[in-house]
Amino acid sequence: MKFGVIVFPGSNCDQDCFDVVKDVLKQPVEYVWHHDLKLDHLDCLILPGGFSYGDYLRTGAIARFSPVMDSVKKFADRGGRVLGICNGFQILTEAGLLPGALIRNQDLKFICKHVTIRVENNKTPFTNKLTDKQTLRIPIAHGEGNYTCDAATLKDLKKNKQIAFTYYGENPNGSTANIAGIFNKKHNVLGMMPHPERSSESILGSADGLYILKSIINSK
Repeated sequence: MKFGVIVFPGSNCDQDCFDVVKDVLKQPVEYVWHHDLKLDHLDCLILPGGFSYGDYLRTGAIARFSPVMDSVKKFADRGGRVLGICNGFQILTEAGLLPGALIRNQDLKFICKHVTIRVENNKTPFTNKLTDKQTLRIPIAHGEGNYTCDAATLKDLKKNKQIAFTYYGENPNGSTANIAGIFNKKHNVLGMMPHPERSSESILGSADGLYILKSIINSK
């Protein structure tokens, strides 16, 4: 499976994602500059964490207008796998590929620590290596990770099994329904605030993120 890691001005987790795919998963991977438009040769896109365009306006609000995003939408519409991590999740909501929004953490502070998340749907391209309700130890690092949506959207997320992960044991940022990650309706787009690429080697304190990344490969 060939991966593409999209690089926006300000991205700072792109190399982490690239190295995990190349050196840990041993899969072909390339960087995709935010002006690149040709994505047809790729199987999975990763929108990494970071501060795209400095996030001075609102997280993901400017990156959503990057030329590559029109191609990302078409890629997802064709069934391609898209994984948005942290800032990547924020960009996907701003671009309309995922419902809801990410706002400031409830305590208005940046949070960087390991958290426990629970699998809410293990029958997707991103979670097929996991068991239902399995818990994972994965780090977060964000100031605007508070997922929010209206009642109707939350009802649809539950009905369509679009909730991927929930925070377990604690809700670090105040997210609605403890949500840590969601899918689109076709389950081929995943946005999540925790960083699986930062928990893909045991030397980092956890390798639980590999379950998610290996699920993508297993879904081909």
